[in-house]
Amino acid sequence: MILARLLPVFLLMSCTPASQAFKLDRVVSGGMLYTVAEVDPARDRLELHWLNPTTGQPYASFSQVQARLGKQGRELLFATNSGIYAPGLRPLGLHVEGGKTLVPLNDARSGGNFALLPNGVFWVKGTQAGVTETGAYRRLSPQPTFATQSGPLLLADGQIHPAFNRGSSSFKVRSGVGVCKDGRVRFAVSAGPVNFYAFAVFFRDRLKCADALYLDGSISAYATPENNTQLADFAGIWTVSR
Repeated sequence: MILARLLPVFLLMSCTPASQAFKLDRVVSGGMLYTVAEVDPARDRLELHWLNPTTGQPYASFSQVQARLGKQGRELLFATNSGIYAPGLRPLGLHVEGGKTLVPLNDARSGGNFALLPNGVFWVKGTQAGVTETGAYRRLSPQPTFATQSGPLLLADGQIHPAFNRGSSSFKVRSGVGVCKDGRVRFAVSAGPVNFYAFAVFFRDRLKCADALYLDGSISAYATPENNTQLADFAGIWTVSR
């Protein structure tokens, strides 16, 4: 899987049609290569998918979502996995799709990375997006168009999660999403293993995101028209299309 991510490194990609703000780049930071998708929620079509309305079953793969979008006359520019999920390809936490809450907020306080508090919600409402701590999200009630809950939070108002340790030996492939100072959304997938602290610093210092959320670990992947690194089935899938 790492090789699949490394092969395109010499082809610095930029998918920026005149009517779109979307960009896809390869960024090296701290000796690690990251694939970074930059999305402008005011201009790009950013959506979350889980259940195929035809079958009622999870899409499970980027290729199935891509086929669905193709039938609608749309081209997939980018796809990546959403938040942590439970057996049966069911989102472990909040999942909002098309303004409908399909899975409610999960207030679990123990059990893996999801419950490494504070955790949070990445949400999109019209042309705006945010990453909000779960308790604050409940009080905010933004009624988003799309949302996923995962954990832990990588950054909250520029502050690194208090449980992260610079010297941690927990190294894994990681994916996350941040909402940055320019209002844009940035998804990032590491090409190799990094610890939480380094991943949070990457979002804060290189991507200039004040708020960021961990999505998932070793199974994390992405797809573009030229490349698909997926090796495991997913529940929620984020897409950028035109």
